[in-house]
Amino acid sequence: MPSRKKTAMFASSFLTCVSSFAMICVVLATQHWVSSEVKFAGTNSTVRVSLTYGLFSGTCEQFVDPGLQVSERTFQVADNLRNTKAKSMITAIIVILVLSLLSSLLSSGFTCTNAVSNPYQTFLGPTGVYTWNSLCGIFILIAMILFPVNTAGNGLSVQLAQGCFSFLQRHTDSKHTYGYSYWIMLPTILLNVASIIIIYFYDHASYSKRKEQERPIENAPKDVILF
Repeated sequence: MPSRKKTAMFASSFLTCVSSFAMICVVLATQHWVSSEVKFAGTNSTVRVSLTYGLFSGTCEQFVDPGLQVSERTFQVADNLRNTKAKSMITAIIVILVLSLLSSLLSSGFTCTNAVSNPYQTFLGPTGVYTWNSLCGIFILIAMILFPVNTAGNGLSVQLAQGCFSFLQRHTDSKHTYGYSYWIMLPTILLNVASIIIIYFYDHASYSKRKEQERPIENAPKDVILF
């Protein structure tokens, strides 16, 4: 059976891993990644389209100056994208987040196993926790970088607005505000870092204790040597 210290440390790391797993599920399930205001120049007026969307779906509504509003519509992101590059990047972000979800699940399994037992294989110990938490954090960081690149660089909001209202033509301006579904990835990365730090402190303390026990006999006090 593991020591109380090991159980406490790995149990704490397990909680951070489970929290990370839950947050990634929220990121994938919610559709508040970004809110965009996209303006188009019409013949006699300016058309403004307001969108809120995530990786799978979103809502859009149209405003025509001076104040005419078209009812809100729901759309599927994949159906509204005609640009292959933008669609491929959305698919890549989804795949990356699924991989981070699996990494977080494996890390949770490793920390739980170490909290209740002493696995013999080295990789099932701290090394495995370091690996899966690092991969999870890296995957999420990549997703955080790719989404704004896709939004601004590939004109994601413009394409989605044109998919909602096909008559829109000349794009003039866009403004983007990233929502909680996007920013929640930041504390998820911090949870993975926290999990690594917790296990590092345990592993470092355990290593120091083993080295202390392996000191040469000549370093022991003279009165302790009985032979």
